[in-house]
Amino acid sequence: MASQGELKQRLRNDSDANNKSTTGTDVRPRRDKKMAMAKRGLRSLVIAATLPLSLSLLTAYLASSHSKHDQHAGTVTSRKLFWFLPTWALHLTCPASSLLMGLSAWLVWADGGFHRNPTALGLYLAQLALTLLWDPILFGAGATKAGLMVCLGILGTQVGCLRVFKRTSVVAGDLIMPCLAWTAFLCVVNLKLVFV
Repeated sequence: MASQGELKQRLRNDSDANNKSTTGTDVRPRRDKKMAMAKRGLRSLVIAATLPLSLSLLTAYLASSHSKHDQHAGTVTSRKLFWFLPTWALHLTCPASSLLMGLSAWLVWADGGFHRNPTALGLYLAQLALTLLWDPILFGAGATKAGLMVCLGILGTQVGCLRVFKRTSVVAGDLIMPCLAWTAFLCVVNLKLVFV
């Protein structure tokens, strides 16, 4: 009759044998590596999505709390322009665009696009910086002409990101399309504010 120690040893040996693949290598370390990579990937996704979103929300909050733009918004809305969104809607949709751009940049980073083409990272960072500047310049300081120049810069960097990102990941390029449409709309709104 086998003792308990021998039974435990046999069970351990049987479970080790079950964890071996047909080539004789141990499956457990590969599974652990994949799990660690998945955790790192999830962590980097959360950072890539929430960092631009939180920065955009912060700049929108700061710009709206010290807004000199209310006289322009009042003039435009008094003319009953049906397509002109209220300023709160403009403040809330810009962070959504930043979130999409962050997800797009993460997809490019995950595919190694920033290492193969450093221009992609430069374009994304330029786009992020200009996006963070636009709200305080237009709504905070009320500088409509400078805001239009920054908005056109955002549009240009997003077009550059679209071209570069699409080479690495088609999905990343597709995520930029709504951002481009939104930025083009913001350029039209900003242009209207210049002439008010």
